[in-house]
Amino acid sequence: METAITKMLGIQYPIIMAPMFLVSNTAMVIAALESGITAAIPALNYRTDTELRAAVSEIKTKTNKSFGINLIVNKSNFKYKTQLQTCLDLKVNFIITSLGSPQEVIEKCKATGIKVFCDVIDLKYAQKVEALGADGVIAVNSKAGGHAGNMEAEELILLLKKNIKIPIISAGGIATGQQLKKVIDLGAEAASIGTIFIASNESPVSKEYKDALIQYGAKDIVKTTKLSGSALTVINTPYVQSLGTEANFLERLLNNHKLLKKWAKLLIALKGMKAIEKAAFGATYKTVWCAGPSIEYIHSIRPVKEIIQTLIKEYEEVSQ
Repeated sequence: METAITKMLGIQYPIIMAPMFLVSNTAMVIAALESGITAAIPALNYRTDTELRAAVSEIKTKTNKSFGINLIVNKSNFKYKTQLQTCLDLKVNFIITSLGSPQEVIEKCKATGIKVFCDVIDLKYAQKVEALGADGVIAVNSKAGGHAGNMEAEELILLLKKNIKIPIISAGGIATGQQLKKVIDLGAEAASIGTIFIASNESPVSKEYKDALIQYGAKDIVKTTKLSGSALTVINTPYVQSLGTEANFLERLLNNHKLLKKWAKLLIALKGMKAIEKAAFGATYKTVWCAGPSIEYIHSIRPVKEIIQTLIKEYEEVSQ
């Protein structure tokens, strides 16, 4: 299963455990690394720089395998500069950039040898980050959990493969070895997989959240702009249904106002992320659970190691 990404990061299998807001933790990352894949954690999962540094140090103490940090690089992340400096100081193996220009991250990481992978949803942005010097792109398709793209995996991978030279990591809609093999065969060098790992023993979210991943299916996943200002995929719980998935008149007005747009999106994001945080860790009628359509393939709560072993076994079976 050797690819450009396995060689670049020194991993056994071409899989990144995707960085998941509020979900990813050190226990999940360490289990992933010890099972032959790599993983990343959103820097925003830690309230303070001290906590982020402690998490990176903990992982480095337990394993010498490659792992990364996900940075939100737009103006809504007031902690961005500090988070980037921490990644540079502690020499994480790679950074995944989301929702903004990665130029500063790429420039500063080049000197240290830290790899930079950038979230992209179309060719235009992929070509932009390639020109800036990115080491690879995370091709976020329409089946991704959280902030999803607009294109199907096959269409996006083939488009990027034809027009850029840096490695492609496919993100979205992968829960089985068969699906992993398909994106590799299409030209991806690795896959970023998230949703199925929320339903792991090591995942810190509530029992209610994990049970929902088993009880609901792909048909229950909807996109909402009510929670972060950008389209977010969530489970269509009764609360989400009552909330609605489209921005109301006032929200649309603010989002389109030249002077107020930035602050409106920031306020919507802060309010939405608070709602997601409350639902993730406790039983509440205001249930907002992020997930992708791959919940269709979740049937039980299992250790991270077992989930990975199943993926690899299925991949090898269809590769024979």
